[in-house]
Amino acid sequence: MFELKRQDKNLEKRVCAELGYEMNFGETFRRDVVVDGKMQRGLLVTQNFPGYRYVLCPTSVLANAIPLHIPYIATGPKHAWVVKHDDFKRYRTDIISIVSAWPRAKISFNLADAAAIKEVTSKRTLWPKPLELYEFPEMFGRNIVGTEGDEWKRHRNIAYPAFSEPNNKLVWNESVRITMDMIENVWKDAPEVTIEHAAEMTLSLTLFVISSAGFGHKISFAEDHDVPSGHTMSFKESLHVVCVDMIFTAVVPSWLSWISERTRRHAQAVKELRSYMQEMIDERRTSDTKSDCDDLFRNLLDANSGELDRSESRLSDSELIGNIFVFLLAGHETSAHTLCFALGLLALYPEEQEAAYQNIQSVQGERSLPTYEDMNSLDYVLAVFYETLRLYPPVGSIVKKASEDSTLRTLNTETKEPITVPVPKDSIVVLYANGLHYNPRYWEDPHAFKPSRFLRDWPREAFVPFSTGPRSCVGRRFSETESIAILAVILSRYKVEVKQEPQFAGETFEERKARLLSSKQGLTLTPTRVPLVFKKRD
Repeated sequence: MFELKRQDKNLEKRVCAELGYEMNFGETFRRDVVVDGKMQRGLLVTQNFPGYRYVLCPTSVLANAIPLHIPYIATGPKHAWVVKHDDFKRYRTDIISIVSAWPRAKISFNLADAAAIKEVTSKRTLWPKPLELYEFPEMFGRNIVGTEGDEWKRHRNIAYPAFSEPNNKLVWNESVRITMDMIENVWKDAPEVTIEHAAEMTLSLTLFVISSAGFGHKISFAEDHDVPSGHTMSFKESLHVVCVDMIFTAVVPSWLSWISERTRRHAQAVKELRSYMQEMIDERRTSDTKSDCDDLFRNLLDANSGELDRSESRLSDSELIGNIFVFLLAGHETSAHTLCFALGLLALYPEEQEAAYQNIQSVQGERSLPTYEDMNSLDYVLAVFYETLRLYPPVGSIVKKASEDSTLRTLNTETKEPITVPVPKDSIVVLYANGLHYNPRYWEDPHAFKPSRFLRDWPREAFVPFSTGPRSCVGRRFSETESIAILAVILSRYKVEVKQEPQFAGETFEERKARLLSSKQGLTLTPTRVPLVFKKRD
């Protein structure tokens, strides 16, 4: 397959010896594929640091199109989630290397070491984002996610003020209102409600919250078919279609959108949503009075029209729309899926659900609904949310790139001896949340669901569901506020149980847990099917 290079017999012997131990694969494969000239150079510059060797580059389209992990060929998109910390345990170090040969020689490092991750995230210029991997979020325009350096600072200085304390309060109030709307007008205060897949419910809840607290459009569960003049879809419908079929944006190019009715509808929804956002910008500019609403979009427009540093320029309309789309993407699916996993976990562990309920009752007292001022006291509910994020991080891999030759430090997890890892320029460095969150160095009994671990001192640097450092998620408080409010309202009124289904009558607890919390890899970690029953409390 590849010509064997024989310039370095010692290297060949070392590599084959290591691969023979690591892979126990055939001599033909090692000679024809692995010990290729390109891969030789990769192994040399990394000093053959322990890890995996693949033909296909893990970030290549072809490698990610292969659904399963194929040893020595491709990682597969689910490999990181399936193995969690096992790879690091195998190599006895919390940094491992991946050297691949095609379509070009590529070196990457997976990090499950909290100190090394802090080193990377605290030095943005040395470890920037590889922007070529962040083209998808720019479908609506340049934004805070897909930029670096001075351009990123310009977006940050305008985007960050949008997430204000008044907006947080609006998020809370709208989350409570929308959840009560569901309970009263969809569930009809029924004594028992069966949901075939909880993600469908949580996706609707977070969609309505982002519509209201993000765009200033209050919508309810009642169907609204009004379509304004000049549009072919209502705002609610366009927002819903864009969110539900977000994956099409990443994998279906615009020139291929005609391929099916569903892709055509998604393309139309994208066009409609962009038009709605442009109209909102135009309306804000022509309005003589400032709105007293604190939704993200208006806050972003206000920040963009305010006083700026002389060295900065305002965001264009395309950039404004690009940023609000990123807020939509980050704030909708990730929160919805985390809430779905949380409800599934609470159904499996009734003692943890009871602890969260008692926390809500002690804070809420005789009042019918929790208030924003209660949020900081709902510590067990927050602990449930955090533990869910630890076990099921929405984004398992956060990618950076070495801008120059550098080194990182870790240790041998058996001998505790320090290890220096050579990181060549242009190497990909992956902050491996899946490995970090299950690393027994930081988390006792890491596979167990134990929300109480977040009620005492806990390793904050080993918890990265919102990333960490200067480029951590700007919407973290939005997500926390929304999720705690929704959980508090539901749990105060209903007990959550796993739906009993005859075909699963004989399963063990571990089998039930695996079934209920199974997932697939979409834009974020996505629950497959979480059937639940909500029973009204006395």
